[in-house]
Amino acid sequence: MSSSPRSWRRAGTALRGWRSRQWTVAGAGALATAVLVGAPTDVVPNPLFGRSVPVQWWNYPALAVTAVLAGIVLTTYVRRPSSDPEPHAADGGRLGAIGGVLSFFAVGCPVCNKLVLVLLGASGALSYWAPLQPLLAALSAGLLAEAALRRLSSETACPVTPSA
Repeated sequence: MSSSPRSWRRAGTALRGWRSRQWTVAGAGALATAVLVGAPTDVVPNPLFGRSVPVQWWNYPALAVTAVLAGIVLTTYVRRPSSDPEPHAADGGRLGAIGGVLSFFAVGCPVCNKLVLVLLGASGALSYWAPLQPLLAALSAGLLAEAALRRLSSETACPVTPSA
């Protein structure tokens, strides 16, 4: 067996083995992520938040991909029933956290971000920050996908028992 912390085959096997509880948690995690990222950025319209710059077409698929991948990553942290073997401790948690935070900056209004405004001003935010946002969205999705792949791969990895 490969020493790599990631395997598409093992990740697929883990997903096929998920029970309804895990899929329910993944759905709830995806919905929560969509609201937590989408509402403050006003990609999900709501009366509490607004934006100075209209939502771009790519914000919607970026938010959807983020939500689905975050739901999967979050589900890998749910404790399994006692009849199932416990998965290995997996890395990928930091990647998922960074990916989630980047998604917020990726779909957010470029001139509503106070830090960007202080550093670049309004025209700089539109000229320099806004064109980088789709790249941030892609990077965010990549990090979340890698985190999901690593964590799912570890769920079906053979346990290593310490030698005596």
